Order: sequence, then structure tokens, then C-alpha cells
Amino acid sequence: MTVRPSDDPWWSPDVAGAAEVIAEGVRDAPPGEVPGRLCEMAVRLLPVTGASVSLRGEGVPVRLCTSGERAAYLAEIQTTLGDGPCVRAAETGAPVLACDLTAGADAGRWPVFAQQATAVGVRAVYALPLGDDAVCVGTLDLYRDTPGRLTGSELRTARLVAAVMTTALTALPLGEEYDVQGGETWLSGLGGDHHEVHQAVGMIMAQLGVGADEALARLRARAFARGHTAHTMAREVVAHRQTFDQDR
Repeated sequence: MTVRPSDDPWWSPDVAGAAEVIAEGVRDAPPGEVPGRLCEMAVRLLPVTGASVSLRGEGVPVRLCTSGERAAYLAEIQTTLGDGPCVRAAETGAPVLACDLTAGADAGRWPVFAQQATAVGVRAVYALPLGDDAVCVGTLDLYRDTPGRLTGSELRTARLVAAVMTTALTALPLGEEYDVQGGETWLSGLGGDHHEVHQAVGMIMAQLGVGADEALARLRARAFARGHTAHTMAREVVAHRQTFDQDR
């Protein structure tokens, strides 16, 4: 896997050292394991306690991999809320560094997410786009249990992990060219929850006579109010265990 050339302005000896660690960490990994290993590398190389990767979907981020249960929970919370540092990074294609969710501007910018994050011990979130403002395929999201900023060296390393992750997501085999070798595609099984959300949104649109944006907002609101994720609530709607007729 190719990393950034040494003439890049943000390349430095510390980044070169991190590149060696990353290269070793993903060496000989099957395509389906590469994103997960990169999450593990991020936690190993940086002063963070968790990492997750979400792909940019139509209205709802699609979680690809996480380093653990807490990172998975925070990724789902932002999907359910439709708000948070990671959602913002995907929208803008620029890094969003929420250095203190306990007070100040970051806590006020995403008050509900900040409350949910701090309740499980997360105090800072650093979200890096996988791509840029022109083409952003998702985000690498880093979580820390203490407030604080990343140093220049740490941010360069985080950017390197995001760059390698972007390469993995755009260059690794996606379909038949890998299947014919008897392998499993790296996106195998990923779309199930996402398709259920879209199906649920369509059902809510029909039940309430509203547009897609409002239907998704209703789904998210009910999920949050009942302590569920958006994906869990979508499954309930698709199974006809939840209806929105009464919301009229």
C-alpha cells in the first residue's frame, strides 16, 4: 500500500516512522480486514482510546469498522442524532477537532452528543475526512477519554492513517475481481442496516405523507426518544412493529 511521498509538506520523520508501523500492521491482511486493522493502528499510534470509520451514505452514515464497543456506540449515536463532529467532517470534507466536550464551544455546539459522549467517558473527538471537500467518502473518528488537543506530530499521524484508509476504501477490490479468487469482498454485508434505514424512511413517507428528510428526522427522533439506534428503529419499522400513523 502506497503512502504519501516524502516531498509532501506535512511529511516528517515522525510520520515516516508511523508509516512503517502502519505498513507492518496491514501487511498480508485480507482486504476485508484492512479498515479494522487501520483503526487498531490509530489507537496504537495516537493518544486516543478508540477509533471508528463511517462511510458517507445518503442521509445516514454507514459504520464500517470500530476498535471497540464504545467507539461503535458513539458512531451509532451520531448516526441516530444526525449531528456531531463526525457528521460535520463528512459534510464539509475538513477535519473537525472537538477538544473538550465537557465545556465551552464544543459542548455547546453538539450539546446532546456531548452529553451522550461524556456519559460513557469520552471527552474529546477528532474527526478526519476520508478525502476532501470535493470527494469525501467518509470519516475516521478518534475518541479520547481526556480533553486536549492533538500535537502537530499527532495530527500529522492521524492524517496519515486517514490517507491510507482512503486509499484502502477506494483502491482495494470491491467485487467480482476478488470474488473469483474465492475471497469475500471488503464491503460484504455492510449495506444491510443502511438498506433497512432507506426502506423504513420510505414506509414512514407513505404513512405520514411527508418527504424523505422529514421521514428520516422522525425516525431519528423516535429512536433517540426510546433509547434505540436509528438502525434498530428502522428494523422495527420494516418488521411492522413500529408505525408512524399516530404522529399525524
